[in-house]
Amino acid sequence: MNILTKKFGRRRERGMTLIEIMIVLAIIALVGGVVGVNVFNRLEQANVDTAKTQIRGFQSALANYRRDKGKFPGESEGLAALLKGGYIGDASGQSISEVPQDPWGHDYIYKVPGTNGKDYEIISLGKDGQEGGEPDTPDADISSAN
Repeated sequence: MNILTKKFGRRRERGMTLIEIMIVLAIIALVGGVVGVNVFNRLEQANVDTAKTQIRGFQSALANYRRDKGKFPGESEGLAALLKGGYIGDASGQSISEVPQDPWGHDYIYKVPGTNGKDYEIISLGKDGQEGGEPDTPDADISSAN
């Protein structure tokens, strides 16, 4: 007989105690929380990257529009002018009937002239849909002038 059996009167049964189970659950919750935050942050960054890619697509379409028409569309025509000539389409190249919105469901803003001496500027107001926003966050404005 070993010392534990003598002292406590019985052998330890196989299995886990309630405290051990609680510790394991706490560790799992901690790891899950860290992973969840990282996944959420990556999803937000993916939306920012998507907005930047869409803006580059608009810039390419605007360059083609200018090549064909000799000028950029006016602010009143907006990005919708790109639809009429088939300058923008979906991922498969098919024409579309509406100007795509940013990843957060807001319309892109088209300004003529743009800031910093640019001919135009295309802006997504970010996740919050409000002008400004903390830099390097999903709420920050995303602009073609940057």
